[in-house]
Amino acid sequence: MPESRSGRRRLHSRRAVLAAAAVGLGTALTASLSACSSSGDVSSEGVTLTFSWWGNDDRAERTKKAVALFEQEHPGITVRTSNADFGSYMQKLATQAAGGGIPDVAQLDYRQISQYSGGGALLPLDEAVEHGTIRTSEMDEEFLRTGTYEGEQYAVPMGRGITGYAYDSKVYAQAGIPTPRPDWTWEEWADANRKIAALGLKAPDGRTVVGANDNGVNEDIFEDWLRGRGGKLYASQTELGFTEDDLTEFWAFCDTLREEGAVAEAPDTAQANTTEMSPMGRGLAAADFTWDAPFPGYTALLGDQVHFAPVPTTDGRQGAYFKPSMLLGVGAHTDHPEEATALVDFLLNDERAGDILGFTRSTPPNRRIAARVAKTLEGAEREIYQYAQKMEKYGLDAPPAAPPRGDVALQTAFKRAYHRVMYDLTSPREAAREFIDEANRELRS
Repeated sequence: MPESRSGRRRLHSRRAVLAAAAVGLGTALTASLSACSSSGDVSSEGVTLTFSWWGNDDRAERTKKAVALFEQEHPGITVRTSNADFGSYMQKLATQAAGGGIPDVAQLDYRQISQYSGGGALLPLDEAVEHGTIRTSEMDEEFLRTGTYEGEQYAVPMGRGITGYAYDSKVYAQAGIPTPRPDWTWEEWADANRKIAALGLKAPDGRTVVGANDNGVNEDIFEDWLRGRGGKLYASQTELGFTEDDLTEFWAFCDTLREEGAVAEAPDTAQANTTEMSPMGRGLAAADFTWDAPFPGYTALLGDQVHFAPVPTTDGRQGAYFKPSMLLGVGAHTDHPEEATALVDFLLNDERAGDILGFTRSTPPNRRIAARVAKTLEGAEREIYQYAQKMEKYGLDAPPAAPPRGDVALQTAFKRAYHRVMYDLTSPREAAREFIDEANRELRS
């Protein structure tokens, strides 16, 4: 239901108050830190910070060790940590933001930056970056901008990720498919899936092994497909960057491959919410679209014959880009902005912290630390580091700005709309029309 005018005035008033508070804190931060050049300059007594993140047990253990090292370096600061799985974390953070404040330091998803920045929940970090309190000289400038909203820095990337395909090299060789190159095309990818299905290999449940997962449910793949054609997902914070024809063509492409039996069946796609439950993880497909950070899960599950392939291109133009696997932000209502930004800087730039954290959040954004830690990597982790270097040399377009606040809801709507296509409840054209109508309402509300 659309908001009343009075409702909008109340919302804008609340945002104005929050924004003013954030600016005030930013000013205080500048005054207290103007002489600081690193986190080691902070001297505090009796300060307690809260710091939360999502992730698995390995990430939690490493993060707590890095935090313990920070506490040793700053005896007057105690850091209370908390972590959870992704879904639970997102819900809790949203509740905290609505209730008056997120933790002093919080791990954030790329899709949350606009939501929490625009809502006044995050502290602007421009002053901290400008004065070197949070050091960014070893980070790529275009990548650093992924943590901005309306021209201001609200978060700093904690990991640099990129998309690709986990693929079974033995099955590819058996089908006569060359090792995928950075310039291979969507047509070559489709033909590879058809060749694999034609082998007639049997999955554990007796069905024929297909080439890959069904791309139609995944907004990330659609974005890569769009960018390879010179397009983009969003034109602005309130406007889509693609047309009904664009989405119809993508979904028709995916729909045809599924009907041909070249990619996963609808029920297998619908339940693919983890590596183990993905078509590839269940032995039903020879490849799965994934991000680099979770890729090692496939090698652990299926063996060393699984490798990481580039996303297909349109006439050689890559649509993949370096995206923050996650970012760090400071709560706008923190009582300790100086200490909170010191913790952010320590986690991103201290070599000892880098050694502890490793690649648990994908490639560290600090290039010096990434190169240092890479020397110790083995197996799948080393492969994704080398893959990122190869893709950087090949040439990728700059990452887009953080998506609009409505993107979280639209990601779910995107999947829901394609579910109707893959279960033959509607056509790609009609699903595209319905999704765009819903997206326009969400973005402009």
